[in-house]
Amino acid sequence: PQLFNWAVDNLLTDFALILFLHFFLNFKKTEFAAATLICWPIILLQREKKTSFLEVRTVSDGDLYFLIKDCQSPSETILTSRRDIFFSLCKSIIGQQISVVAANSVFLKFKKKCNNRINAKVVSKLTFSQLKKCGLSRQKVLGIQSLAKKIIDKSFNPKLINRMDNEEAINYLSNLRQIGRWSAEMILLFTYNRSDIWPIQDIGLLRAISKNYKKKYLPPEKFVNLLKKRFSPYCSVATWYLWRSIDPEPIQY
Repeated sequence: PQLFNWAVDNLLTDFALILFLHFFLNFKKTEFAAATLICWPIILLQREKKTSFLEVRTVSDGDLYFLIKDCQSPSETILTSRRDIFFSLCKSIIGQQISVVAANSVFLKFKKKCNNRINAKVVSKLTFSQLKKCGLSRQKVLGIQSLAKKIIDKSFNPKLINRMDNEEAINYLSNLRQIGRWSAEMILLFTYNRSDIWPIQDIGLLRAISKNYKKKYLPPEKFVNLLKKRFSPYCSVATWYLWRSIDPEPIQY
């Protein structure tokens, strides 16, 4: 029913999809092959005219299609980037293993301590005690201090990340103190706006999958991997809207 409702929203593409899905659901090898030859060129032609993740990737996923539709409005916040990796890494470190409310509180104190100028030079001048008074744990203070030092001495060069694929970039970022795979994936998604990030360690994503696909928590690994294949190479978009299904407030790093 959801796929049918999706289909009637459009014209030529929809006619082709309905025909295609009819033969798919009533599978007959010869007719299905013929339908593919007839319908798919029409769909691809229409895609050139009005392509988006919504039209293309959610053909086989009615749940996500309607989830995205619900989030569309002229005032809708879209995924953007601060393009400031030091800022984003500091925010990621501060937010580790504490609630969103607590993280925001600590980050505001940290920002005030930096006189609203969060950069490596400013942070490098702050003492351990000053940083700890913001509400940071010992390990987080050491992580932020180490990051500032590596930025200043250029032993960590963010510009290199643009030349790396996702796994190379995750490994490079994970060499930083207090930055693991999850934090690296958040940086790639929010700072570099990489299109195909599927953070399977993220509790919010796993909760959203359980909620929207009627799976127990934690959802089966096999199903999570199936969704990754379905949404690739636009997993970041799927992740963003799945997050929105459990928290309407857009996330930003």
